[in-house]
Amino acid sequence: MTPLRCIIFLQLATTFALGQLAQQGNQSRVAGDPAVVVRSLYHAVVARHPIGLPTGTDRKAVAPYLSKGLIRRLDTALACETDYSRLHQDPNEKPQIEWFEDGLFSGGNERALPGAFHVESAQPEKDGSFRVHVRLKYSEPDPMPYWYVDVIVTQEDKHFVVDDVVFPKDDWDDESRLSQTLVEGCDGSRWVGHGEQQNDSK
Repeated sequence: MTPLRCIIFLQLATTFALGQLAQQGNQSRVAGDPAVVVRSLYHAVVARHPIGLPTGTDRKAVAPYLSKGLIRRLDTALACETDYSRLHQDPNEKPQIEWFEDGLFSGGNERALPGAFHVESAQPEKDGSFRVHVRLKYSEPDPMPYWYVDVIVTQEDKHFVVDDVVFPKDDWDDESRLSQTLVEGCDGSRWVGHGEQQNDSK
């Protein structure tokens, strides 16, 4: 091999090696910090306070941080909500839809309007996902000034995305998941009602 070819070969090998190191660095940075996507999502949640299924600009604000699976579940739930509205057109009837007045990423009632958040920890799960522990706070002083949610983060297309939210059991509610809430009363895109309500109507 001539000296010129040796120099060219060494340059190419060095460039390739540096590219591999940079790629590994990027992968480790993504894989090592799943809390980043959670912070981004909850910045949008605290700023916008989306109630119920996010649509319009609220949807655009949160969608980049959500998994494809969660976005599909939101779309199916929206179709079910549309079907519910078709079947229940009385404006005085209180909606029976589980998520109608909830903050999907924070909780129901006053918890739909968090004033601040803090990501406390990220724990790896056996299936390769991460459970990110988030503390949420009310905007105004309250006897119970904060509460927690666990955000399930998975890797998709080489970046982290939010796939589910777990609402741990506390003094107010039993443990529940966003993925469960989005199918309450629905059979896919069709509204079928809750079991107890169907029984009561007989």
